[in-house]
Amino acid sequence: MKSTSSLLKIGVLGLSLLSSEVMAAVSAGEAAKLGASLTPMGAEKAGNADGSIGPWEPLAKTAGSVDAKGFLSDPYGSEKPLFTITAQNVQQYQNKLAPGQLAMFKRYPDTYRIPVYKTHRSATVPDEVFAAIKENATKTTLVQGGNGLNDFRTAIPFPIPQDGLEVIWNHITRYRGGSVNRQVVQVTPQQNGSYSPVSFQDQFVFRDRMKDYDPANPGNVLFYFKQKVTAPARLAGTVLLVHETLDQVKEPRKAWIYNAGQRRVRQAPQVSYDGPGTAADGLRTSDNLDMFNGAPDRYDWKLEGKKELYIASNAFKLDSPSLKYAEIVKAGHINQDLTRYELRRVWHVVATLKPGQRHIYAKRDFYIDEDTWQAAVIDQYDGRGQLWRVSEAHAQSYYNVQVPWYTLEAIYDLQSGRYLALGMKNEERRAYDFGFSASKSDFQPAALRQEGVR
Repeated sequence: MKSTSSLLKIGVLGLSLLSSEVMAAVSAGEAAKLGASLTPMGAEKAGNADGSIGPWEPLAKTAGSVDAKGFLSDPYGSEKPLFTITAQNVQQYQNKLAPGQLAMFKRYPDTYRIPVYKTHRSATVPDEVFAAIKENATKTTLVQGGNGLNDFRTAIPFPIPQDGLEVIWNHITRYRGGSVNRQVVQVTPQQNGSYSPVSFQDQFVFRDRMKDYDPANPGNVLFYFKQKVTAPARLAGTVLLVHETLDQVKEPRKAWIYNAGQRRVRQAPQVSYDGPGTAADGLRTSDNLDMFNGAPDRYDWKLEGKKELYIASNAFKLDSPSLKYAEIVKAGHINQDLTRYELRRVWHVVATLKPGQRHIYAKRDFYIDEDTWQAAVIDQYDGRGQLWRVSEAHAQSYYNVQVPWYTLEAIYDLQSGRYLALGMKNEERRAYDFGFSASKSDFQPAALRQEGVR
């Protein structure tokens, strides 16, 4: 006969396995908070007690003007910083800064600063996306082991998250306009600030925005991503294609690369986890793109809760078409005088590498904006437990189309004194083109050879 302790262990295991399948969905009563005490996306609608964080006040589509190239005017352009954090006064604000931000002040005491402005929680998404999020709250569940989703629509599966993995899935699946066509620049400056830009043409389409999408047979692809290098000449014509799957236990990510020099398409299993990022000079892993992307299965995810943090927000000035890249890219870090930080509530999630798994980052601390589910700061630690790289996203609301996304992503390598900045479009012919239309046939390996013509 089995002992009571053995039966108890079996019961706990059974509950654990059961919870791994149903840990996501909340009750209809809980979901009713969305749009009431919570925003339709799941953030606290009210501000904080002392008023330093205000209530959620989304921008109207007409909040500013749109120029001929699609760039937005800054609705907060007349505001001045409330104060500026420097290496001299940083101790006064350290409880509202991430360890990586504090490390940047120590690494660059003479040049790194954080200008803090009034908080404007202005990001929003279309009403139909809010409706899908509310439906997800009571229906979406994690697949066994947490490496995929069941019964998911459009964006944000877990607006009322119960653990760290659910928060990360919200970042991975957050709304980015459904589709976009963009021309952006990446730089990897030397310690003295000198750099050679690499230009990308990106096409990014979620499955339900495909012209031939069948809701009755959605398949397992979450989104399609195609990235073509257009400059410099030695790299031009290289094309990356990714099919990002929703249930990555059933079917891992698929990726292919067209090499213009060899004129051949080959599968690219290295385009995942800590595989090298495209033309990144070793400063970015594949899963560093979009701050974090891909399968979360190599880490254990712990939700530490919420905290208040100064994060880069409403980065309209940094996105101005009047700026040249040389004005943004400086030695050590981007030009912090062009940045804007606001006090926000963020979810703090700690990712620790599972025993037996491999990744160059043994631990990652995520700070994710409650209003958008976008990662704002990620601190990345090496195998010795030392803080190695700090990722920071400068976000803005593309208010004319109701899309929260990034203006620029930066990854600072504290050990080498170098960094990578990705997403700049100031000197490009057009800003982001949301609503890009495509068919599945446009995102097949057979189409890459034609894409890669120089």
